[in-house]
Amino acid sequence: MAALEAWLHAPLAAQLALAWTTYLIGAGSPGPSNMAIMGMAMNAGRRPALWLASGILCGSWFWGVLAALGISQLLASFSTGLIAMKVLCGLYLLWLAFKSARVACAPHADLQATQAAKATPRQLYLRGLGMHLTNPKAVLAWMSTVTVGIPAGASPHLAWVVVAGCMVMGVGIFTGYALAFSTPAARRVYAASRRWMEGLLAAVFGLAGLQLLRTSTHAH
Repeated sequence: MAALEAWLHAPLAAQLALAWTTYLIGAGSPGPSNMAIMGMAMNAGRRPALWLASGILCGSWFWGVLAALGISQLLASFSTGLIAMKVLCGLYLLWLAFKSARVACAPHADLQATQAAKATPRQLYLRGLGMHLTNPKAVLAWMSTVTVGIPAGASPHLAWVVVAGCMVMGVGIFTGYALAFSTPAARRVYAASRRWMEGLLAAVFGLAGLQLLRTSTHAH
């Protein structure tokens, strides 16, 4: 009997593992949000990076909850709303690209560190939150993750199991970037290659922003 129950639940376990692996790869890959955490950690230190990461994490959780509720699917099907989000996020990423490019061109290495030191935890949190809430890719990524984790005929409550597991992994991913890249060794590497690092951030943000603006134009 136990063997039969294990066999019956094996497909579901595999489905959940696939969903969580999909989220782990997507959220852990070096995208604009993770690059922002890395840059903040290496330049300004652990605490500012953790506040930024907390905002990004809460934005990710917001889309996860909407995905579980099915609301994000309605948003994605509403083309005008999705286009507006793409334009907003594209412009925001271009603004981040400008800021990184300015730091890369600045003669003093502590420019961004000084700015981050002046920023309050609330400002850093809202910066991260805004970065993720205006990211239309987060909507689609969460929809894909939840869809992968729910086989045909499964209980709707399974979506919350998928989302809860992803939320736990999100804490490890985003805070992990903040902690790993704020170590003295990482900050020494940043200090030695500040212009290249910030130039790379500017390129990533700029390309991502232009891509979103381009796809929003084609959506018309």
